[in-house]
Amino acid sequence: MSDNVRAMRRSERFSIILPARCRSRTGFVDRVVITDISSGGCCIESCALTVKKGDLVVIQPEGLEGLCGRVRWIDRQMAGIEFAQPLYGPVVEHLRRTHADFLAPLQKLPPLPIRSAA
Repeated sequence: MSDNVRAMRRSERFSIILPARCRSRTGFVDRVVITDISSGGCCIESCALTVKKGDLVVIQPEGLEGLCGRVRWIDRQMAGIEFAQPLYGPVVEHLRRTHADFLAPLQKLPPLPIRSAA
């Protein structure tokens, strides 16, 4: 991303991997993954996005309440959501720390023993 685009953003974005549900005004629910988040919005990805630019949506990350917002852009299977109300800074920081890498918990497990095939 260019420095000009970063300068135009209202708040810093953090890369995360967080499963969520996206509900549109029509009632359709899509399973998505939040791939980055800031206090002002997030980016979602899905294999089959059903939203359009300008749609009002509710994004519900696993374990959190729904976040109301509006679709600001779409690029293939990704969409940018602007939240109706900014997220509290410590909540964004908690999500960043907790969901920065979905493989992190698996990397802490001891390696499995190697077995030979007969």
